[in-house]
Amino acid sequence: MKKWIPLFVLLLALSSCKTRNTIKNNDGSTRDSITTEDNRNPKDVNEPVRDKLTFYEHALIPPKFEQIKIESKVRVETGNYIPTLDATIYIENNKKVWMNLRALLLNVARGMATPEGIKGQDKINKTYIDSDFDYLNNLLNVNFIDYQSLEKILLGRTFVKITDSQFTLTRNAQGYKMVSNANQKIETDEKTREYKIALQYDTNYDLLSVNLKDILSSDELEISYSDWNEYNGIRLPKNVKIIIKGSKSSQILLENTKFDFSRMETAYSVPSSYKKIEIK
Repeated sequence: MKKWIPLFVLLLALSSCKTRNTIKNNDGSTRDSITTEDNRNPKDVNEPVRDKLTFYEHALIPPKFEQIKIESKVRVETGNYIPTLDATIYIENNKKVWMNLRALLLNVARGMATPEGIKGQDKINKTYIDSDFDYLNNLLNVNFIDYQSLEKILLGRTFVKITDSQFTLTRNAQGYKMVSNANQKIETDEKTREYKIALQYDTNYDLLSVNLKDILSSDELEISYSDWNEYNGIRLPKNVKIIIKGSKSSQILLENTKFDFSRMETAYSVPSSYKKIEIK
């Protein structure tokens, strides 16, 4: 249990678009309507997208909501045995991400992320952390994670900066593919890194995968989403898979079993008997 805090912080980081018109299928279900250009059968090879504005409006504009509570099953693969965890993730838009982790019905960790940083406590070993986002970036082998990108990762939204002049948008059999034309330089106070970035979207603009490769190292981050459905007017993924490659490699699977949009209390306080862990 001594590594619950790093695990918990890692999960924290992993842890409305304009309303789509729907049309009836023959079986009475609904699907998203798309433009005339999109109704043609896409080829397996990538072909240019002419109606870029429609894509950007659907794929890049974040959803409008006040709060979302997500119940999840979390499986972590690091080479060491870690039991399946039950997680409650509560997101208050642009304000905080609160998380509680349980194992065998026992609360084992709790934490919160805000635009200012992250806090986490290990209830088994009675320790806690209070840090900025640098620690999360080190765990994920990247250098750009902040609060806004954390929210977008958890909700399956585009969390990297996209500009039309630096990316090429094409259609393929899966839907839409966006690839960086040149290496994307991301500068922070600590370091500058360059990435090759590729994103894949479904035909109805749901994000399917994001891949970032550091061109100067073996570091790579890949996040994929599946089983999208609409809840309270917002499309959300049931499954999230995070693969971290490089000097440290791991895999995290989140199965979101329930979404709720009511407000909840998010208590967070550290007992005076807990010992602070200094992050270096």
